Amino acid sequence: MSPAPGGPLRLVAATANRHKLMEIAAILGSAVELLPRPADLGEVVEDGDTLEANARLKAAAVCGHTGRAAVADDTGLEVAALGGAPGVRSARYGGENADDADNRARLLVDLQGAADRSARFRTVAVVAFPDGGELLAEGATAGTIADAPRGGEGFGYDPVFIPDGGDGRTFAEMSLDEKNAVSHRGRAFRALAARLGR
Repeated sequence: MSPAPGGPLRLVAATANRHKLMEIAAILGSAVELLPRPADLGEVVEDGDTLEANARLKAAAVCGHTGRAAVADDTGLEVAALGGAPGVRSARYGGENADDADNRARLLVDLQGAADRSARFRTVAVVAFPDGGELLAEGATAGTIADAPRGGEGFGYDPVFIPDGGDGRTFAEMSLDEKNAVSHRGRAFRALAARLGR
C-alpha cells in the first residue's frame, strides 16, 4: 500500500466535484497522484445509511471499474438543533435536484429562531484496493451556523459554517490552505495519508 519506488501512490478519485478534488489533492500532497474519475463511470447510487457506507460504495465502484486503488469520501453537516440533520443527506437536503444554494437556503430556514446553532462537519474517507483491502479515516470540525452566507470561496455549506477556535470567519471566507488546516476533510485526508505512508 506504500508508493511504488520512484513514484507516488496512484489513486483514482471517486469525486467529479472539482472543488473537492482540489482540496483533496492539496491535502494529500506529492505522496499521492490523484487520477480523475473515469468519464464512462455512471453515477454511483449513494443509498448507505452512514457516511462510511456511502464512501465505501463509491470507492468500491471506482476500484471495480478501473482495477486500480480508488479513494472516496462522504461528508455530512450535523446540526444540533436539527437532531443531527442534514447528516448523510447533506448533499440532497434541499431536494433531490438541489444545488449548494438550495441546501444552504433550506438549512437557514430550518434554523430560524433556533437558539442553538452549533454544528459539526464530519468526513469519512475510504481507499479501496483491487485485492479487496481498504483503509478508512475520519475527521470532524465543530462550529456554528452563521445567520447568512458569507464569503466567496469553497463550496457546499462553507459560506454558513464558522469553525470553532477561529476568528469568526466562515470556511468560505478563508483561503484553501487556511480551510484545509482546520477542516473535517483536511483532518480525514491527513489521517488517511499517514496510514497510506505506513
